[in-house]
Formats: sequence, structure tokens, C-alpha cells
Amino acid sequence: MKQIDPVGPSGETVLDYAVYDARRAGFGRVVFVIRRDFEAVFREKIGAKYAGRIGVDYAFQSPDALPPGFARAAGREKPWGTAHAVWCARERVPGNFAVINADDFYGADSFAQLAQFLAAPAAPSGPHRFAMIGFRLAKTLSEHGTVARGICTASGGRLRSVVERTGIAPADVGAGKEFSGEEIVSMNCWGFTPALFPALERQLGGFLAAHGGDPKAEFYLPAAVSALIERGEAVVEVLPTAAAWFGVTYREDKPRVESAIAELVGRGAYPAKLF
Repeated sequence: MKQIDPVGPSGETVLDYAVYDARRAGFGRVVFVIRRDFEAVFREKIGAKYAGRIGVDYAFQSPDALPPGFARAAGREKPWGTAHAVWCARERVPGNFAVINADDFYGADSFAQLAQFLAAPAAPSGPHRFAMIGFRLAKTLSEHGTVARGICTASGGRLRSVVERTGIAPADVGAGKEFSGEEIVSMNCWGFTPALFPALERQLGGFLAAHGGDPKAEFYLPAAVSALIERGEAVVEVLPTAAAWFGVTYREDKPRVESAIAELVGRGAYPAKLF
């Protein structure tokens, strides 16, 4: 699992930095959404190190975890995607929450902005109010292959849509290219209220009715959020960050991640040993 691959000077994982940044931004609890067959090694290698530092809980995603009235179709072996993963955590998340990928480095600013957003009083009426950290496309690429990114359309500081684009390489970005590099992209770094869960369940039911027989179909979180925006059920504020995202999309990316973290540690952004 990439989540337990060390990248920091004292053996820290990318996830360790996410938990550290979330904790110092004011988050008090982390819920890991994992597969049942990962549970023992995840608890030992990941969860145990946070004991006494932040609350830890687990939710389990499986292809059989579905709303009432639905069952896994024959041939389906994997879970149903990122929106399904979030829905699977509904019973473990009673309050406002952030969503991240466990193997992506988002930077301290991302968590600080989400914490501030989620701490603000909720509007007494109107659409649900959510948030998304927006990264510049140019800062989310890999030198070692193509990537898929959720290209965002926004106006007035609010997200209008997220369109998944695949096969983006550094050669596609720059002056005169398909992408300028300044495009805002979603890297699955979100702020939500519990109102998301019933909305996801409704969408999940529609998704399963339409695609439940497809063994490879996935219910993606950006698409689910886009649908809520289109229906007027939610407004999503885009919180831009100048931070560089990085992750190990390809095995060859690991040295770059190690170097970037070493630089941050050298500048004093992180201690040499987190936990």
C-alpha cells in the first residue's frame, strides 16, 4: 500500500503529514476508509502511531456496502469509487468534515483553509454549503507519465462543474498547449457537512440503477458534487491554494516526493520526526 510507504526523514508516510497538518489546523479526529482485508496491517502500521494524538476510527468500503434494495452484481470485485467511499463513512462522521486521498500531500494551507471554512456558522436556509481546495494544474503533474485531473469551472469564487480529464502530460501544459497550467483542478480535498450523506445515497441509488451491472463503473466524488451543484442543492466555495500538491502516482515519483518533504523539513515547516 502506498499509504505505508515511507517518504519522510524519520520514515514518515504522506498520510502522516496529512494527519499532522489536520491536527494542527484544529481537526480532532480522523476516519480511515479502508478495505476489510487491510484492517490488521493498517491498524498496526498507521492507526497505532496516532494513539493519544488524535481520535482514530475506521469505516469499511466493500462492493457489498450498498443502500437498501441493491445488491452487488455478478462479476463485481472492487468497490464503487470515491463517492461510495465517503458514503461508507456516514455512520462514523457526525459533524462537519474534510475529505482527502490518503496518499496525496496537500500542504498545511489546505487544512487550515478547510478548518476555517468548516468552523463558520451554517446558513439558516438555502443550498448546502461545501468547499473545495483548488490547486493549479501545473503543480499537480508527474514527470513520469500522464495523470487524470478534475478540471474545474468556477465563477465568483464558486465551483460550477468538475470534468474528469485523463491522459494529461507535462507536454500538454504551457503556452500554446491544450492547458495553460493555470486551470483549477480538484484533487479530492473537500470540506463537507453531514448533509452530504443523504444526498450521496440518493445519487448512489440512481448510479446503481443505471450502472450497477457494469463491473468497472465507479461513482466518483467530483461527479457527485457537480450533480448537486447543477440541481441547486449545494454551493461549493473554491478555496485556492498556492501550495504544490504531490503524490506517488508512479513509482518513479517517490524521489521527488522525498526531496520536496526534505526541503520543507529543512525550512522548518515540519519537524524532522512527526510522531
